[in-house]
Amino acid sequence: MTQTTLPNSATETKVKVKMGDNNYGKADVRLFKVFRDQPRHEIKDVWVRVAMRGDFDAAHISGDNTDLLATDTVRNTIYGLAVDGLTSSVEDFGKHLIRHFVEQGPKIESATASFTEHQWGRMHANGAEHDHSFVRQMPKHTAVVEGDGKTFTVTSGIEDLFILKTTNSGWEGYLKEQFTSLPETNDRILATVVSSKWEYKVESCDYDDVWQRVYTSLMDSFTDHYSHSMQATLYKIGETVLTRCPEISRIYFSFPNRHHIQYNTDKYGVHNPKSVFHADAEPYGQIEGWVERA
Repeated sequence: MTQTTLPNSATETKVKVKMGDNNYGKADVRLFKVFRDQPRHEIKDVWVRVAMRGDFDAAHISGDNTDLLATDTVRNTIYGLAVDGLTSSVEDFGKHLIRHFVEQGPKIESATASFTEHQWGRMHANGAEHDHSFVRQMPKHTAVVEGDGKTFTVTSGIEDLFILKTTNSGWEGYLKEQFTSLPETNDRILATVVSSKWEYKVESCDYDDVWQRVYTSLMDSFTDHYSHSMQATLYKIGETVLTRCPEISRIYFSFPNRHHIQYNTDKYGVHNPKSVFHADAEPYGQIEGWVERA
């Protein structure tokens, strides 16, 4: 085996470099807030990440940490500002955080605050909603806020929403060629795990209300039509969301097609009247796209 001799670090001629885009901050800050001002409590369960950008060349090049906020300080700030600053949506709290970091950090020019908010519904006890007991719900409310402390760009989203319908969906009329093996069908299970995000055409709004309208529109639209394809359903849902949510400029969906294949029990002498399926773990279709205002 031939060995490569590396140059001595003390004698080698270093290539000329410079710092490119960079940021630093704190990730996976798990923030839980209880609103106790009324007997009927409310809660916020949020994972937060803050990334700051600015003139950090000296820290990278010469190890000079002058005027840099410690990431430990970033964590403490998130919790501290949440006491009085987290009063409504995570999007508004993100703006509050960014304003603070830009004001406090002499070298900070802008920042990004990212959120994953876990949804909780009220438990029912003796047929009524309980005032202070909750059960976690399926979809997550995501948000990314970017800004320089004066102007902001906000993107909100939905993650981990498992939905399916057991009929009223098909896949027909597609191209047949050498490697086509899938038979056409006008009656199949349509299942997916929704990832969605949207951008706003307004500077500010009731972000929690918009999120709820997007969620409701998605539920309504997924159920109200025969789906010729996952693509057609993506378009129809986007159209419904943009109709009901004038605050939104465009919306993105990612729809993995989680196949449910009717299991062949005939070989065992058992008729399967489209009631037993194999939830397929093999490669799945992936449908993605933006729906935008024309």
